[in-house]
Amino acid sequence: MKHYFKKSFSVLALLNIILALGQTIDSKSKTILDDITKNYKSKKNSYFKFSYTSGTTTQTGIFYSDNTKYRLKIMGTEQLFDGSKIYNISDEEKEITIAKPSENQRAFSPLSYLDSYKKDYNVTYSGKKTISGISTDVIKMTPVPANGLKSVTLYVNRPQKKIIKIEQLSKNDDLAVIKINNYKENQPLSSSLFTFDKSKYPNYLITEL
Repeated sequence: MKHYFKKSFSVLALLNIILALGQTIDSKSKTILDDITKNYKSKKNSYFKFSYTSGTTTQTGIFYSDNTKYRLKIMGTEQLFDGSKIYNISDEEKEITIAKPSENQRAFSPLSYLDSYKKDYNVTYSGKKTISGISTDVIKMTPVPANGLKSVTLYVNRPQKKIIKIEQLSKNDDLAVIKINNYKENQPLSSSLFTFDKSKYPNYLITEL
């Protein structure tokens, strides 16, 4: 369980990386990604389900965000970012770790490439592909400088201005895939959703790093 979040940060940058010397972004990709970014950030909050596949293993999770904070649940584990600290909560191991995030972790989410594409990637429009009956625009991102990845590919539902699939290929050719679905936006969420309440975990080992 502990290794999932290490993988998720790698996979997504989820769901975090990019304006190095020599970086190129074609105009069509930039227009699409700018439109998607503007769309997501215009919402009060967002929710979606997603599947995470690595090798032959697939897990499902859910994600909430208000654009500055998030809560992620997958495989009996939760990760909460309250705007200041990251809380990794393992129900199986009855453990919680609390830490100040790195800059990449602060931006984490299965949509984090929307913030990172302007910094460390070459970005190229790669045509269209049908995913689960939906026509998508395909955008390929290659890291500048090297970060352990060969590429990240985004599949975009352009009319809805949403990413529906992310593929990350590592240097050793391991492929990780996130599929995003069941979006909900501007829901009446409790303010406590993004707050860590220690009293809810009386029998957990809590370690602050």
